Amino acid sequence: MNILVTVDSNYLNPLKVMLKSLFINNPGESFTIYLIHSSLRRRELTDLEEYISNEGNRLEVIEIDDNYFADAPTLLHYSKAMYYRLLAYELLPDDLDRILYLDPDILVINPIRELYETDLEGYLYAAAYHDLLFIKEVNKVRLNHFEMDAYYNSGVLLMNLELQRKTIDKNTIFSFVKENQSKLILPDQDVLNVLFSKQIKTLDEKLYNYDVRYYHYYKMKNDGTWDLDFIFKNTVILHFCGKKKPWKKNYRGKFHSLYKQYEYFALHQKNRVKLSK
Repeated sequence: MNILVTVDSNYLNPLKVMLKSLFINNPGESFTIYLIHSSLRRRELTDLEEYISNEGNRLEVIEIDDNYFADAPTLLHYSKAMYYRLLAYELLPDDLDRILYLDPDILVINPIRELYETDLEGYLYAAAYHDLLFIKEVNKVRLNHFEMDAYYNSGVLLMNLELQRKTIDKNTIFSFVKENQSKLILPDQDVLNVLFSKQIKTLDEKLYNYDVRYYHYYKMKNDGTWDLDFIFKNTVILHFCGKKKPWKKNYRGKFHSLYKQYEYFALHQKNRVKLSK
């Protein structure tokens, strides 16, 4: 399976934790990790390559020169790296027809084969949107001039690279960003939704992009069935959305102990260990 990640030096440790959870909970699978970056140092890349190969998987590095998106507009503190996800079809090898993008602030706690093999016929992406009223209302007001069926989270994206190469024009993306700078808060995610939401296949958020901040909401909305036992048996991806991250000392959110367990084995133990959930 092909996995796409895009990180800088600040997110290398969280990336290792995410990858550890992916490898542990997908025994027998073979992964090629495609890393798109513009700033990682050689020793960081060597360390990451060794880390991944020791798990029986492979790293492919795609380094982007600062001049690659010379004509692309940027926003505030968002650099040109915000385009890496959106233009992955152009940056990745031509023989890849699909790839699964994963944010580094994720834990994969069950097999992803079913997600990876999702039928993408006629769709550019498959993704989940967080079905919370206040999120819907905020984005409806903020982006009210654009027609969107839903506001999808870009942290988990299954990509139909073959169709993207045929239909997406990067100049359309650049023009949109340039013309709508005042409206864009999460630029790559906003662009994804405004331009492509009608060509995104909807995934179940509770299975494939579970926002850990809303454990009690999910449980209440599903008559109490979506408790911890149910999550550990069924949910594939836990996503630590928002500014508060589980690798920071002041984090007190749900699933913190689970994250610390994976973190320990990812960063402090050399040998493969089967984690209990």
